[in-house]
Amino acid sequence: MTLLAAFHITDFGIPGPVALAIVALLGYVVGRIRHNVPPASEAQARREIKRAQGVAKNLEAIAGDIRKDLARHRASLDRFKTRIDQLGGDHSEESWRQLCSEAEEIIGPTMYLATQLAHCYDQIRQQTNHLLTFSEVRTDPLTGICNRRAMDDTLASLIAMKNRYNMGFSLAIFDIDHFKKINDEQGHLGGDSVIKNVAKLMEGTARDTDVVTRYGGEEFVVIMPQTELRGACVFAERMRIRVEQQLGVTVSGGVTAALGDGESPHAVIERADAAMYAAKQAGRNCTFVHDGLKIERQSPHVHETEMMPQLQLAGVGEDCDESRQP
Repeated sequence: MTLLAAFHITDFGIPGPVALAIVALLGYVVGRIRHNVPPASEAQARREIKRAQGVAKNLEAIAGDIRKDLARHRASLDRFKTRIDQLGGDHSEESWRQLCSEAEEIIGPTMYLATQLAHCYDQIRQQTNHLLTFSEVRTDPLTGICNRRAMDDTLASLIAMKNRYNMGFSLAIFDIDHFKKINDEQGHLGGDSVIKNVAKLMEGTARDTDVVTRYGGEEFVVIMPQTELRGACVFAERMRIRVEQQLGVTVSGGVTAALGDGESPHAVIERADAAMYAAKQAGRNCTFVHDGLKIERQSPHVHETEMMPQLQLAGVGEDCDESRQP
């Protein structure tokens, strides 16, 4: 089955050049995915399929928004053409004034369409970053989760969305406590096993829209799109508790959220890292949060049924406010 047969993108009313560009992009991604894909466990495969379904759903919603915006603009354009035709060959000054008035009226809908298309383009880029995380060049070979490159690409995309549309996101860094001691006592194979188990638990706890990455060594980063700081703290503390209860090791966590315009990905990582370092200094096995002004310890009392507050993304991913309960 060809890509066009599997996904009739032109059915959504997208202009031919735009549709071809999207098809070419998806074709490239599929080609990368099919090239030397590392083997996956059955559980991981199920999760990846579910995540891919979420991306497909979001792309479908974006295409629907484009179709509605184009239809709305077409109606405005038809009215503009009708008024111009009514003016006919009248070259009087009054006719010229009417022409200027009609041109001014079409400017608003045209600028709105341009803004909406730019918005949809950014959303498509964000979904493309999710697709690219399936590629082996963005996958950590030990754990099978995303690697540093995937994290950098995702952060760059989310920062752009934050700066342009004020769509927030949060980020948490986790570091396995006393990892050197684990390696010394269990050997490097034992240490690798601990890393893989922590990665698997994080993948199982995070939402499908979150990006779980191995930041390096025994450090992990979880990027949470459309998530406020309070909700990210709930997730981080829940993650810490589950690691201790289910794996018998502990982690220290640092949480922050994207702040003002013009902020760099490095600044977000730096704040989360400072919060995580504070957790280490406080005795490990705890979570600290950096709100941009101060670093505070997160309360360890988190109820499993607490819901995650989400920043809703209009028109895309209608289930964005789902609970973080796995």
